[in-house]
Amino acid sequence: MAPRKILSASAGTTRRSMLKGIAAIGASTAATGFPGFTRFARAAGSDAPIRIGFQVHRTGIGATYGRWYERVTNAAARVINEMGGINGRPVEIVAEDDGTDPKRGAEVVGKLANQHRCDVAYGTLFSHVVIGSAPRAGELKIPYFVVSEGHHVASGMLNRYTLQPGITDVKSQVMAMAPFVAANLGRKVTMIFPDFAFGHNHRDFFSEAIAAQGGEVLARIAIPPTETSFTRYFAKIPRDTEVIYHVMVGPSVLTFVKEMGEFFGPSAPAIFGFIDSLEGVDLASPGLEFLEGSHFWEGMPRYEQPGDPDYVKFYREQVGLDANGASVDDPDDISANAHMFACWETLFTIKNGMERAGYRGPEDRAALIEAVEDIDIMPAGREHPQGPKVFNGLTHQAFGVQYISQVRNSRLEVQHVTAIKDGFYPDEVDYTKQPL
Repeated sequence: MAPRKILSASAGTTRRSMLKGIAAIGASTAATGFPGFTRFARAAGSDAPIRIGFQVHRTGIGATYGRWYERVTNAAARVINEMGGINGRPVEIVAEDDGTDPKRGAEVVGKLANQHRCDVAYGTLFSHVVIGSAPRAGELKIPYFVVSEGHHVASGMLNRYTLQPGITDVKSQVMAMAPFVAANLGRKVTMIFPDFAFGHNHRDFFSEAIAAQGGEVLARIAIPPTETSFTRYFAKIPRDTEVIYHVMVGPSVLTFVKEMGEFFGPSAPAIFGFIDSLEGVDLASPGLEFLEGSHFWEGMPRYEQPGDPDYVKFYREQVGLDANGASVDDPDDISANAHMFACWETLFTIKNGMERAGYRGPEDRAALIEAVEDIDIMPAGREHPQGPKVFNGLTHQAFGVQYISQVRNSRLEVQHVTAIKDGFYPDEVDYTKQPL
């Protein structure tokens, strides 16, 4: 395979021109680095820390993600502090476990704002927790930077205080994936997905996207995210299925994939999965041999790839990833690298926004929201190691490249990188019209 090429962004391009045509982004690799690290300098008469309230899934079905989200968050905060912090002030991460529970999530947002006096709230992944927590953030007027994938932000169902600048949403992802699936794997698809908002996004938006490619979804199989046995669901897959599209989450994902292999054996249809089904799982685990040759979406590649840019190497080194995407301290501790990069990128977006706004404290929260809304191009580099992005300040949603990888010798090798424009869709909301 040829060395991986990452699109880079032209800093002079406006959001309007980007959303009308991504051709303005060049094809050369950006090697953006950090300026020299500096000591803290007093800013606006204060050297008190910027307190970032981290709503983390330490327990519940999101715990595997939460553990790695926390690791990346701490690494990014350390790097930011080595750079001189934000507006000359150190960053302090204040973490609270939400149990991957929407009711508890709303309570955590309140605690971060009122008890811990945090400047912003940040970090939530699971869509039902985001949906349950965002109204509280809006009530308290605390900027809420979510690191999820659901379409709930860009759909307009939340509020102006909720933003998703560090990761693309499911609607954008599946629009970019569908042409590859239809052209290379098949057009008659059975979908298997978790029965909550994130899974429903996949169900709805992929069904539309594959239809636009001349395909159809023969069956849609929803599975409770706390399910522990899956064989009975596979019997519902129609015989003329050409592609099984799967995306599962939770502590039983390894069981899900193993049982799928046991059910089909060597006669399985083509398989296209979102790596959510195997985040934190070693592809060399016994029972996963049948996945050889199958394809996966990855937000950011787990394994080192030929030609990785220096900024990707920097990110992996700072987070502590080995060549297989496991912890350098424990080869059995497999990362959630397809998602956790967004914690790094979101923290740097918060830094960027605060510096644009001259942020001093909670009285500047509205100015921070407006400053982030004014961001458009995010070039690939140390701040955005996953790749270049376009941020739509009207919908509070980032758009970026997607990776399609194939399982080869129990590793994931990148086969295709989509263009940013492949995931564009018409705006569904203008949050800037809502009062702050």
